[in-house]
Amino acid sequence: MADDAVVPVAEVASTVDVESFKPVDGALDLQPLVDAQPAVDRAADTLTSQLEVAQAIDTSGTVSQVTDAVDQLVDVLGGASAQVDVVARAVDLAPGMLGADGPRDYLVLFQNNAELRATGGIPGAVALLRVEGGKISLVQQASSGDFPRADAPVLPLPVETQGLYGAITGQYIQDVNLTPQFPLSAQLAREMWKQQFGTEVDGVLSIDPVALSYLLTATGPVTLPTGDVLTSDNVVSTLLSTAYSRYSDPTQQDDFFAGAAATVFSSISSGDLDASALLAGLARAGEERRLYLWSADDTEQSRIAETTLAGELPTSTADRPTFGVYFNDGTASKMDYYLGIKISIGQAVCRQDGRPSWIVDVTLTNNAPADAATSLPEYVTGGGQLGTPAGDISTNVSIYAPNAGVFVAAAEDGAEVGLQTASDSGLSVTQYQKSLSPGQSSTMRVEFLGGDTVAKAGVSIPGIESTPTVHGTETQSLKINCESRLS
Repeated sequence: MADDAVVPVAEVASTVDVESFKPVDGALDLQPLVDAQPAVDRAADTLTSQLEVAQAIDTSGTVSQVTDAVDQLVDVLGGASAQVDVVARAVDLAPGMLGADGPRDYLVLFQNNAELRATGGIPGAVALLRVEGGKISLVQQASSGDFPRADAPVLPLPVETQGLYGAITGQYIQDVNLTPQFPLSAQLAREMWKQQFGTEVDGVLSIDPVALSYLLTATGPVTLPTGDVLTSDNVVSTLLSTAYSRYSDPTQQDDFFAGAAATVFSSISSGDLDASALLAGLARAGEERRLYLWSADDTEQSRIAETTLAGELPTSTADRPTFGVYFNDGTASKMDYYLGIKISIGQAVCRQDGRPSWIVDVTLTNNAPADAATSLPEYVTGGGQLGTPAGDISTNVSIYAPNAGVFVAAAEDGAEVGLQTASDSGLSVTQYQKSLSPGQSSTMRVEFLGGDTVAKAGVSIPGIESTPTVHGTETQSLKINCESRLS
């Protein structure tokens, strides 16, 4: 451990400063990352192997002091191994993906959470970035209006995806992320860009306005071509609310968003920023799933996989089942700026065979003003499109159960209801749609039965992965009554 992990990491840490991650003349110095690769990879491999050694120590017959010491060692090695693995992936990926070996083109999707999609929001604005030798250039910008509807999906869709979300997932760029599987969304967007503009990009990056607010803590306020000043405090409300009140023409809105994106990008590229705050902002955005990355290179993508940046379906372990709860707008509007979401989850063992019962509560609230139908622009309310009255919010909810999870029953505000069930990539999926008028709130309680193999391993309360929303999703634990689980 000391020779092969601690010393190499300490040596790297002494030569790489946080300030190294600030662009100079629009370019990042990639050499320190290249130089760090052997030592960091060595440390990551050592920590992984020694964690396995520690986990294999048999403490069944040891005194408590030895048992506690082994447990402490496993915890420390587990935490250190996870952290160094993240660093190793970044150090291995960053130089190549930032053009150390030649130019790369990336498509950037700016997700608009005011109109929800499973991974965040509609890709209302897109941009082409070119990187070479660490230098990043903004080459081209476009809006969703620049992409015509395809007559058929631009790439073959999995049968399950088409059944759950429809063929439109592959026909409109605004709908590529109806599915919560970002790698699929990225490939669809990549093909749409290629068909429209002729460039086949090397990867796809996605970011939302909330993540942008985290980056603005590093750059400080930026002034847009319109004279507006964006700060970390007002960027979300400006882009997702104020802009719609000011500009009724969608083309003007697109121009405003494009100007905002270009200005923030220019500010970051200049290097006039707080590097520590930038890294912290990127890390937070990744943890909250507001930042996604996909690479067309299979080797690179395999390193991205199993990180929050990958945007894949939830992965459950024997002692940590995980639900996915995803939201898609059904209003054809920007009303999700006013949508409040709370998810509660709990577990109880109510059966003699020991299989756990899982309960998921999804509470939706329309926080729009009472007179939203008339006080908000028609572009925001949707004007009654798709049969949803102006001012109402219609939301499509998809709940992905952990491996071996089976839908049992559901109740809406206490009354039992039937829900649509399907599957996606081996996971059970339950879907429903809910429409709410301003001020209304509703809770859907869904019960699932866990598998016996999970129960035998000792189940913890399940985790939750969900769509990143404008104001964040409140999550909490739920106490379950085995006698009346749906009430």
